[in-house]
Amino acid sequence: MTAGGPTAEDLESWRSFQVKLARRGERRLVLVGGDRTESLTWLKTLLPALTLEPGVWTGPESDCPSGALVTLAPKHVRQWLGRESSVVIWDGWQGNPPDGFAALAGTLKAGGLLFWLMPPLAGWRRFEDPDYARTGLDQSTDHPFAGRMAHILDADARVIRINIAANPHPELPDVSAPLADFSVKATQAQDDLVKRLVHFGLGRRRRPLVVTADRGRGKSAALGMAAAELLRQGRRQVLVTAPARENVETLFSHARNTLGAELLKTDTDALETGTGGCLRFLPVRELLAEKPEAEVVMVDEAAAIPAPLLKQVLLGWPRVAFASTVHGYEGAGRGFAIRFRRVLDRETPHWQSLILTEPVRWAPGDPLESLVSRLFLLAADSGEPDAISTDSGALTIEPWNPSGASDSELSEAFGLLVDAHYRTTPADLRQWMDDPAARSWQARIGDRVVGILWGAVEGGLVPEIAEQVTLGKRRIRGHLLPQSLATHSGFPGAASQRCLRVVRIAVADGARRLGIGRRLVAAASDFVEAEELDTLGTSYGGSSDLLAFWQSCGLELVRVGLQQEATSGEYPLQMLQGRSPAGADLVKRLRHRLAGHWLTLIPLAWPSLEPHLLAELTADLPASRSANDDDRRDLNSFACGHRGFLLSLPVLRNVSMTKGVMDWLMKQDHAALWCCAVLQQQSWSEMQVKGLCRGQRDGEDRLRRLTGQLLQNGPEL
Repeated sequence: MTAGGPTAEDLESWRSFQVKLARRGERRLVLVGGDRTESLTWLKTLLPALTLEPGVWTGPESDCPSGALVTLAPKHVRQWLGRESSVVIWDGWQGNPPDGFAALAGTLKAGGLLFWLMPPLAGWRRFEDPDYARTGLDQSTDHPFAGRMAHILDADARVIRINIAANPHPELPDVSAPLADFSVKATQAQDDLVKRLVHFGLGRRRRPLVVTADRGRGKSAALGMAAAELLRQGRRQVLVTAPARENVETLFSHARNTLGAELLKTDTDALETGTGGCLRFLPVRELLAEKPEAEVVMVDEAAAIPAPLLKQVLLGWPRVAFASTVHGYEGAGRGFAIRFRRVLDRETPHWQSLILTEPVRWAPGDPLESLVSRLFLLAADSGEPDAISTDSGALTIEPWNPSGASDSELSEAFGLLVDAHYRTTPADLRQWMDDPAARSWQARIGDRVVGILWGAVEGGLVPEIAEQVTLGKRRIRGHLLPQSLATHSGFPGAASQRCLRVVRIAVADGARRLGIGRRLVAAASDFVEAEELDTLGTSYGGSSDLLAFWQSCGLELVRVGLQQEATSGEYPLQMLQGRSPAGADLVKRLRHRLAGHWLTLIPLAWPSLEPHLLAELTADLPASRSANDDDRRDLNSFACGHRGFLLSLPVLRNVSMTKGVMDWLMKQDHAALWCCAVLQQQSWSEMQVKGLCRGQRDGEDRLRRLTGQLLQNGPEL
């Protein structure tokens, strides 16, 4: 034992402390500040006295302070989700990605200890966290996010602080014995949820159940137990879907445990009982593509699935249960609850709601849960979603700095982002507060925050680097939009010009339709001009409503991503507004380049793009084709039935990019058929499955009639 290490008396105190915590159902943070080598030496002496298994170490494997710990890099934390930990040792000297820290803290069971190795609190705001380089935050020496965390930790008396040089023998908090020892068991609310789910699964059709809960409340476990009971009671097919396979690990584990010897066959994605019942996992897009028969469908972590896909699931099966985390490191579910409620009210007005509040894996009031929630604003609240009007006071738009705000102001503002964007996580809070390129605006009505715009100044790369970026030889952190446009368009100017990218924009649910979003964008646009930047831009998962919003703000389409986003399934759309002569010229060149490539790329890059959105994007682009006498003769021949569809396809495609044609087509009954057959070149069988036609002959007849109407009533060709 080295000088200053734990004494025999210390070891006994720690051992007793962990036992007492477990009896109370509590967990604690132990902040180990000071020299990293001394901290590890101290831990190596302490750990044998503690219950370690299962336990996790996040630093280099060679430095692991105990052979009983599993080495897990922060970027691989998701591999541990669904499992429990007795001890987590987080090596903050190697980096502190907020999402990983919050996630791993959530795996600690009652009696668990989270050791956090860091410099002394006074130096946190200037600490050069190795994780900063990953997100471009290494460009600044001041880190308000870390400073805020240090302030919270310093003020929390339940945090155990160890300073190896000054206080290696801390007096541990007094933990009184509970009236009854804590044990992990189903809460009454969880039991009630299982019963409700079984009743729902055996009951009447078209009465979906929506379950919301904070993490650790036993939501996924209840889904698994209910699925098993439904199979026991005669349901043949219960399907489960989620954003990713790891999201349903807990669900399947509890289903397996509940069924026990009744299981005939089991693998990672399916359980089969001896009576022929089957519980099966399918990713949501496979579920919708295959459309297998099932009496019950369960959707876990529904907030991370796009609302249009949730609606398809809702309408595709007779009994659908949706479950989602309200506050969590994966992004919050309140936005889901607010927006999906409208779909449920309209499509299935007899839907049911259930909320779990009592934790299962630790006791109510657990100090670690409340601390992690405060550190990362997991419970950030934008206020009640009641209607707001300008009668409450004048609407003001003003610049705002999150790093200088009070915690209540920050929580209210971040809560707006959480509600509006299901993927908003603790890492976003750090980026927002610490990024020196960030610029933000706040909208207020009276004393209520009703809107937030978070932007980031990007680009301005010197010509040599801009050229390397364009050629794919360099990638510079913190310049998402300029680099993407330069790489994919081939224009180095896209990287050398300076752009303000809108990272997030959110308006309180009760204040929509008041023009607040457009006012916020206008304020950002004015800033671009005042600061002599070149463009205002945005990049987002494409949808018709968002496209219409950004068009109303004066931005124009300059790029559509070639790959669907993994979580949303949407194609990224990038839009710009030129605010300098050079910026306006760049926007014009990008748009004409995209329009020239559009028809070639559609069937190859965007075969599954939603037809209405495809029509809107096509209409937004500059007209790149014109019709001549030969084209008009071919169109007339096709309309009259004298020319086949395949021979007419080239001219039908060209005319789609003729001025005014797509705007006209969008108003016609068979616009979706035109987009699928002419632009995306889908097969007749595919379009028949979608209900766009009854087969090739019927589809061609509809297109002939539409072409005839175009020649007679459409724009001049």
